[in-house]
Amino acid sequence: MTVTASLHESLLSRIQTRSARAGVIGLGYVGLPLAMAIASNGFSVTGFDVDPEKIVKIADGHSYIEAVPASLLSEHVREGRFRATVDFSELSDCDIIIICVPTPITKHRAPDLSYIVKTCESIAKSLRKGQLVVLESTTYPGTTDDVVRSILEKTGLKSGQDFFLGFSPEREDPGNRDFKTSNIPKIVAGSGEQASRLLVAFYGAVVTTVVPVSSTATAEAVKLTENVFRAVNIALVNELKVVYEAMGIDIWEVIDAAKTKPFGYMPFYPGPGLGGHCIPIDPFYLTWKSHEYELPTRFIELAGEINSAMPRHVVDRLAEALDMRLGQALSRSRVLVVGLAYKKNVPDIRESPSLKLIELIEARGGTTSYHDPHVASVPATREYLNLKGRLSLELTEQTVTGFDAVLISTDHDQIDYAALAGWSKLIVDTRNAFGRRGIAGDHIVKA
Repeated sequence: MTVTASLHESLLSRIQTRSARAGVIGLGYVGLPLAMAIASNGFSVTGFDVDPEKIVKIADGHSYIEAVPASLLSEHVREGRFRATVDFSELSDCDIIIICVPTPITKHRAPDLSYIVKTCESIAKSLRKGQLVVLESTTYPGTTDDVVRSILEKTGLKSGQDFFLGFSPEREDPGNRDFKTSNIPKIVAGSGEQASRLLVAFYGAVVTTVVPVSSTATAEAVKLTENVFRAVNIALVNELKVVYEAMGIDIWEVIDAAKTKPFGYMPFYPGPGLGGHCIPIDPFYLTWKSHEYELPTRFIELAGEINSAMPRHVVDRLAEALDMRLGQALSRSRVLVVGLAYKKNVPDIRESPSLKLIELIEARGGTTSYHDPHVASVPATREYLNLKGRLSLELTEQTVTGFDAVLISTDHDQIDYAALAGWSKLIVDTRNAFGRRGIAGDHIVKA
C-alpha cells in the first residue's frame, strides 16, 4: 500500500468509526448549523472564529443563530462534542477542516476572496499529512484548485498525495422550517478520486443525501447556477411588476392566476430588491469569471441591474403616493419602515434592501424609523455604518399615527397587519402583505 493510500484508508476508517475530529472555520449562518449537524452525528467538532464574542457565547451555551436551538448547542458543549476557539493553531488537531467564511463582492462587483485567502494561510501554518480540507464558501469555478490548493501546497505538502481537498457548497436557507443542514441534499466533489471518496463518506455520515459530481469546478458551478436561476427569475417578475403597474394591472393577481397552471410555470415574486448572502452577490462571481473567457453574461448582468434598481422604484412610488394621497412631499415626511431583515421571520439583515430604502429616503430629505420584531437594533454593516445602533420602535397605535407613511419592506408573520391598516395614514406595500390577507383600503398602495 502506498503512503497516499495509507493516509486515505486511515482517515476513511476514522470517519466511519466517528473518531475523526472535524474543524469548522467560520461560525456564522452556515458554519454553526453545520457544526451542530456534525456533532449530532457522533463526531467531535472544534469551531474556529475570529470573533471572541461568539466563542464566549458558545461556551455559555448561548446560540446567536435562530436555526441552532440553545438547548442543542449547550448539550453538545456540555457533553464535550463541540467547543469553539480563536486559536487557529488547534487546526492541527483536526482530521477534517471545513471552511465556511464569507465571499462578498467589491464595489465594482469583483469577487472578494480575502476571507478565503486568510483562512487558507492560517490552515497552512499547521497543515499536516492525512487531513481533508473542504471549502463550502460560494465562489467561482476554479477557486478550490487554483486558490485554496495553491496556498496549501506552498507548505510543500501536495494535494492528493499528502492531504486531500474538496468542495461542497453550502445550501442554508435561514427561516426555512422544512429544510435544515441535515436533510438538504449535499453536493460534494473532491480534487481526485480519493478525496471524493472521503467527502462522500464524511458528508454521508452527517446528511441524508449526498450528490457527488465530477470535479470541484462543477460543484462550484452548481451553487452559482442555483443562485443565478433565482436572481434572473426575480428580476423578470420585478420588471413585469413595473410594466404591469403602468398598465394598471396587479402583478400579484397575475402570478396567483399563472401558478394554477400545473406545468411549465414556477412562481417567483417581486419585492423591494434582493437581500441575503447569496442571490445579490453570487451571480457576479460567474460574471467576473466569464470575462477570463471573453464571454458575456448578459442575462445575469441585466438581472443585477433590474434588481438593484428596485429600491429606487419603491422610493419613487412612496414619494408619488405621499404627494397624491396626502399632498405632502417626501422631504417633509416621516416614514416607518416595517421589516429590516432581508426575508420574513428571520433576523438576518445581510444585503437587506431595507437598509438601501432607508438611505434613499433620507437622501431625499425624509425621516425614517423602523420596526422589526426580529432585529432589535441595527448591527454594524460594511455599507451602512451610519445606521448602526438604531433601535426598532414598538408597533403601537401611538407610534404608527406619528408617521406619514408606513413602508412594508419585509412581511414578517408576527406583524398585526389588520391593526396596522387601521392605524396608518398611508401604507406602501412591497410584499402584498395586506392583499394576501384580504385587507384592502384606499390608503394601501402596492409597490
